[in-house]
Amino acid sequence: MRYPFLSLTLALTFTVIFVVELASAAPTKYARFQIGEKIAFGIVEGQQIQELKGNFGAWQRTGRTYTLEQVTLLVPTEPRHVFAMAGNYRSHISTSGKTTTITTTTKVLFDHQTNSVTTNTQTSETQNIPGAVPKKFQIPQPFLKTFSCLTAHETDIQIPDVAQSIVHYEAEMVVVIGREAKNVSQDTALNYVLGVTCGNDVSARDFQKNDVQWWRAKGSDTFGPCGPYIVAGIDYDNLRLQLRHNGEVVQDEMTSELVHDVATTVSFISQHVTLYPGDLIFTGTPGETSTIKPGDIVEVELEGVGVLRNRVVAKKKNL
Repeated sequence: MRYPFLSLTLALTFTVIFVVELASAAPTKYARFQIGEKIAFGIVEGQQIQELKGNFGAWQRTGRTYTLEQVTLLVPTEPRHVFAMAGNYRSHISTSGKTTTITTTTKVLFDHQTNSVTTNTQTSETQNIPGAVPKKFQIPQPFLKTFSCLTAHETDIQIPDVAQSIVHYEAEMVVVIGREAKNVSQDTALNYVLGVTCGNDVSARDFQKNDVQWWRAKGSDTFGPCGPYIVAGIDYDNLRLQLRHNGEVVQDEMTSELVHDVATTVSFISQHVTLYPGDLIFTGTPGETSTIKPGDIVEVELEGVGVLRNRVVAKKKNL
């Protein structure tokens, strides 16, 4: 004799249990680390790290465990691409009641008769209305940072001599891509995110203002500290982001204030550039930024993730 109502009851019971387990799942904290000659990923639990093996984001436990004191924490991934978002907090694009946007345009002219080359550079400035998002920033504005700018937790930010007076900190949440993403929708974009980490989009303002491109203003060696951990399973769009400059809190805002949230940012970039596992997206900085100098300590703290700490030093001169 069959009891169809019993099968339905069991199915409903299993479904409820499954949903409860998902809802109660704890965040997972990952780290990339080195011990001896070995470099690996691991899951961090308390003061221990459990070594993982396998493809990025699809790891398996090895059974080997170390203490955090035994290992050196590295830059969280080895990305193919490092993106950063410009103007992604209202408080940053409208600081001090107004913001001046500087646009530099250079025209290169070639005279075929004389084989001479001339350039014509024009700089224009526009002021933005406080609290409003300028038209330019109403769509995401990502730019590229270099791979060599990345540096780990507890390493040095090196400031070139030619830029020592106006290099700024920029606290940022950094998105870590978990699997290949191409033309993904906003609705599905978070499925391609492994987690988030802390970042500091160090910026040489003189280079940023005067150069045509931001390649050295934002991409000089050590200008992209990030880490120490990648955390998955938290609400990326509702985290407290702080920066402490020599112990003083100078930036403090929720990621809910992002102009373009994580899903929008990932989806937008994927329409133009394929994102790969381990790629990083610095999501923008809030509020005002200020100068860092050799001897300073800069700490970026992201709720639920941890603290990224770096010392500022002068870059060694060429011999």
